Amino acid sequence: MSEWFVSTAWLAEHLKSPDVAIVDASWYLPTAKRDAHAEYLVGHIPGAVFFDIDAIADRTTDLPHMLPTPADFAHMVGALGISEQMTIVIYDEAGLFSAPRVRWTFLAMGARNVKILAGGGARWRAERRPIEAGSVSRAPAHFKAHFDRTAVVDFATVDHVRRDTETTIVDARPADRFAGKAPEPRPGLKSGHIPGAFSVPSSELTRDGELKPARELQKLFADRNIDIAGPLITTCGSGITAAALALALEVAGATHVAVYDGAWAEWGSRPDAEIET
Repeated sequence: MSEWFVSTAWLAEHLKSPDVAIVDASWYLPTAKRDAHAEYLVGHIPGAVFFDIDAIADRTTDLPHMLPTPADFAHMVGALGISEQMTIVIYDEAGLFSAPRVRWTFLAMGARNVKILAGGGARWRAERRPIEAGSVSRAPAHFKAHFDRTAVVDFATVDHVRRDTETTIVDARPADRFAGKAPEPRPGLKSGHIPGAFSVPSSELTRDGELKPARELQKLFADRNIDIAGPLITTCGSGITAAALALALEVAGATHVAVYDGAWAEWGSRPDAEIET
């Protein structure tokens, strides 16, 4: 076990530990045409509950899977049988795609012992470890939320700090979308990027479904002239891979990283937002 990850061997030894909550955080872009919950019901790691990123979210906005209020989050994950005092192990079936988003959400809401399964569901299956079908019901738990306001920023904050040379904005979308050369997968959004932002596509952070080692990540960020010692804001299409990028920056040594939750789904839809291509 590390500060960020647990191995499949560790999880196999703790499958039935009452203080360990296993969470399937699988989620896919609409263009993938995959139903994460349906796939979960077909087979998942034994004891895992399904975290629906689009349901455990702010339902009062049209923006996708925005953070819910701490009270709503506490109610929903408590119903899943998770408390903030448990060791929470999160995985997704893509390897390392949506799990960092759910890890970031739990941390922002006050959980402190939150890990990601190294290699995700793909490694678990490749090692022929047990799989079970159907839904999992855990006894309800009490989740006491302590919201970390420094973990997330909004449009007004990003619009202000993008003019601040001390704060670095890093975009995890593919390079062609960042450059405005490819359309966004969500209809109605303009193309381009937040002025002054740097591009580090999330696909460059991983290898074989795992995050690259810290030294490689440090070199990657240094090569892009990104100062990991200063304040950082990560963004992407809708806040999913921005959390993966925040995790990579953290592993590389950054200590002041916030996620722009509205991401390009908000920025690219607002008429008052400046855009570079």
